[in-house]
Amino acid sequence: MVFAESELLPVSALQHLLFCERQCALIHLELQWEENRLTALGRIEHERVDEGYREFRRGRRQIAGLHIRSLQLGLYGRLDVLELDLIDRQGLDNALALGLKGEWAFYPVEFKHGTLKESDCDRVQLCAQALCLEEMMNVRIAEASLFYHKIRRREDVALDARLRQSTLDAASRLQQLFTRGITPPPEYLPHCRSCSLWELCLPKRLDRKRFHHYRNKLFQPQDEP
Repeated sequence: MVFAESELLPVSALQHLLFCERQCALIHLELQWEENRLTALGRIEHERVDEGYREFRRGRRQIAGLHIRSLQLGLYGRLDVLELDLIDRQGLDNALALGLKGEWAFYPVEFKHGTLKESDCDRVQLCAQALCLEEMMNVRIAEASLFYHKIRRREDVALDARLRQSTLDAASRLQQLFTRGITPPPEYLPHCRSCSLWELCLPKRLDRKRFHHYRNKLFQPQDEP
């Protein structure tokens, strides 16, 4: 399936989807947002990167704020930084669209405020950015990177078959969520406390499992005397 430009969804929504499907729907379907200290820091850090810059070193280029999209995945977004390493000055011109001659290796870099995560939510977002670039530039990208401001550490991410499939699955789930247009009910989980939408979501009050538990406890049949 090929999506129209008007059907494209933000790449950043994949990270929200994998963190919590309800959070994703609240932000992207209901257009609700509530900033906390962590999201404010993350926004400021991204604004600094998104101001746009080019850093020229021997055999390397860095480009910030590059707009990307994939009609195959139905996604669009903007890269924090694209790093390019020169492979062969006389080789295949694979970056002419960026004003560069020769053959280059592409390395997308995504900046995050927090720390390394066990889940793949950040890696899937990064992989989706790489897949957008592959489609646009007709290149193959083997590796990309996540840079975490809080710990000042860079994580190199191999874009292997498993991660690529997880990204395709997440993009499909995102399209399905938007097609249904229904915000899932809350489910209170440990990571809810770190969510900026805590006061909007009210997972403790509205959690369906907790509601049924307390209802059954309050209205259980009385034993016969």
